[in-house]
Amino acid sequence: MRKITAVLIGAAACAAVLGANGLGRDMLTPFVAMAHAADGIDWQKIDDTLGRKAAVSDDVHRYGFPRTDLAVTLDGVSIKPALALGGWVAFKPGHGGAMVMGDLVLLETEINPVMAKMIADGLEITAVHNHLLRANPATFYMHVAGHGDPLKLATAIHAALGQSKTPLTVAAPASPPPAVDLDTAKLDQIIGVKGQANGGVYQFNVKRRDPITEEGMPLTPVGPMGVAIGINFQPTGGGKAAITGDFVLTADEVNPVILALRTHGIEVTALHSHMLDEQPRLFFMHFWANDDAVKLAEGLRAALDKTASTKS
Repeated sequence: MRKITAVLIGAAACAAVLGANGLGRDMLTPFVAMAHAADGIDWQKIDDTLGRKAAVSDDVHRYGFPRTDLAVTLDGVSIKPALALGGWVAFKPGHGGAMVMGDLVLLETEINPVMAKMIADGLEITAVHNHLLRANPATFYMHVAGHGDPLKLATAIHAALGQSKTPLTVAAPASPPPAVDLDTAKLDQIIGVKGQANGGVYQFNVKRRDPITEEGMPLTPVGPMGVAIGINFQPTGGGKAAITGDFVLTADEVNPVILALRTHGIEVTALHSHMLDEQPRLFFMHFWANDDAVKLAEGLRAALDKTASTKS
């Protein structure tokens, strides 16, 4: 890890110097490639095995497995994949190979076939639960983890997902994603961080102030590793939005956040763990509402104020 860190720091320093001298992206490419090569992982093989390109943040490669095949509705709202159906796995170099963590979206009938294949191939199941209530069809969320050879991990994940109807090839988008018809500047101001549009959904990742580790490894960057507070707004017309996501909480924050959410008309739909060995011990609280977006943002901000979260 020290060698990886040294190369990454060196690459960043070179990038800063080159950027300061007005040199283009092409000049930076060798340094970026060198930084990624330092972990000894052939990421192209991982991409090929999983059938998609990763979103790369620092040393983490995150692969999305949205359930674009499902037509899920909840309280009359057609759920977009980016709102609550976005399965993913993230790889982080470490311990002589890689650690992988993920959250897979499954139908009830898919849980046991996927779990059996995961276990047979040496992966760990760390949680199975709901995020939503009253959704039709009902969706469940399987959290997985593993350590070792990254190509074997990727092969095992691909094979397990093959036991479900999760799309394993990435189809070209049929049309541009719909605009987010909300006052996003106002939402940014209230939540306290800058959001971003994704597939017609406006998303926030709010970091905690305390460092989070799993088996001694820092889970950074926190957004791609699934340990940032996630808040999603899907427009439902007339300035309203459906919201869901999860708060990442320590034990002493759980009930103050429940009270803050419920006081502001936001339903708490699940409370559970996602991991087994994280420090500090964390709990994940999922929520739902469909109402005026600004009003809901103010309720979410009240809940965030009960947590050790950051503002940008």
